Order: sequence, then structure tokens, then C-alpha cells
Amino acid sequence: MKRIEVAEATRPLEEYAREIGKEPLVLTIEGQPVAALVSLENTDAETLSLIGDVDFQTLIAESRLRLRREGGISAAEIRRRLVNDGA
Repeated sequence: MKRIEVAEATRPLEEYAREIGKEPLVLTIEGQPVAALVSLENTDAETLSLIGDVDFQTLIAESRLRLRREGGISAAEIRRRLVNDGA
């Protein structure tokens, strides 16, 4: 991951954006990350909007925690439930 202090980022934004590859460019102020330039290749508008949605991120974190605590169900069980509920 590349990092640059905002005060040292003196080139036009376009130049930094053109250099973005697979790793983000993290902008820092006094060493603390404040923003990032990331590639949006293969990213749609919905995905982009969810990245910064606090409620969505909270829902994902809670779901992952519940999965670790309680476990999940197999794909076969999901299919079985869908077939039985759809009958």
C-alpha cells in the first residue's frame, strides 16, 4: 500500500489517479490515514455506495460475529429449505 502525506501531494490529482493499480494510495495527515484513492475497476455504483454506508457495515459485522458464534447452514440445507417452503 502506498502512502503519501497530503502536504507532499503536490501533483495534480489526475496524475495520482492514473497511477492507481491494485493497491490503494492512502493519503495521510501527520502520519494518520484520512483518505484513500482506490481503483474502481469492476465496481458498480451500488457496491461503491455500500462501502461507506455505516449501517450496512454494521450489519455485515454483526452477521459475521453471529456466524462465528452460531455457525451457518450448508448450501444443501438452504436448497432443502427453499424446495420445502416453495411446495
